[in-house]
Amino acid sequence: MRKRDNTRRNAITLMAAAATLALSAGFALPAMAQAKITRLVVAFPPGGPVDFVARTMGEQLGKELGTQVIIENRAGANGAIAAEYVARATPDGSTLWLTSVGAVAINPPLYDKLPYDPVRDLAPISLVVNNVELLVVGANNPANNGAEFVANAKKRKEGATMASSGTGSVPHLAMELLADVSKAKLVHVPYKGAAPAITDVIAGHVDGFFGDIPGLVGFIKAGKLKPIGIASPKRHPLLPDVKTFKEMGMPGVDSDNWYALFSTKGTPTADVARLNLAVRRTLANEGVRSKLMASGAEPSASSPAELALLMKNDTAKWGKVIRDKQIKPE
Repeated sequence: MRKRDNTRRNAITLMAAAATLALSAGFALPAMAQAKITRLVVAFPPGGPVDFVARTMGEQLGKELGTQVIIENRAGANGAIAAEYVARATPDGSTLWLTSVGAVAINPPLYDKLPYDPVRDLAPISLVVNNVELLVVGANNPANNGAEFVANAKKRKEGATMASSGTGSVPHLAMELLADVSKAKLVHVPYKGAAPAITDVIAGHVDGFFGDIPGLVGFIKAGKLKPIGIASPKRHPLLPDVKTFKEMGMPGVDSDNWYALFSTKGTPTADVARLNLAVRRTLANEGVRSKLMASGAEPSASSPAELALLMKNDTAKWGKVIRDKQIKPE
């Protein structure tokens, strides 16, 4: 019995010695350490445009960071669930949030109370993609460009109906900008998401819809939707023949549902710089870049300061529209 105990003690001693030797040599033990993980939180369900961008860049971002990137979908409450999760995470750069403009620049002026504050709770890392808004109509709509669409709306006493993906969404606010600039009567028809809105535009139940290009390209190629105006300072590379509203004499309609990356407030400056460089390198990767461009999203890295300024400017821009139009959340 004593011999068996001595054998056990010797085995434990040898294991401890091996562990000490491994640690001193810089090796991680499977039972004592875990591989580094970066959590990339998305505030939307799998399969959507933000999720697509996250999964397109995830693997390459992991290579640049030297970690495993795991996509976590935390949908609901207009981004508040994901925002709170990231805001409460350890500020070490291991938890990131890929979000569209709505949750960080539209929600604050739209809602009286939010469980998070983008400025107080989040650390800007980088802009990721631009998603400029595109005005589309059904294939049988008589308008071939934005100017004709506006002219036709002015001819009708009831004006034109415009679908959106929800009250306070970028498509809704873009419509409000076009109404102000053109002086046409545009009647807002909110839907719960872009999919049902697009379905009704294709069917001719609603006259038009502003949407992100990635979500519309497939329908345009299939001939189900007609693109008639770009809400951007320049034309889009996938749709070079579609004029901007400025080119059609209607400046001031520019709308961009950009996606950007944030970390937890208090993340060390060195970690923010490391993450920013990794995003830049990821978006410069030809495989990632070409896949994003083919979808209609335009890769657009920025510095953290540039993202912070963009967020500040868009909060002011969309806040004014929300106040002027007295828009209230549904």
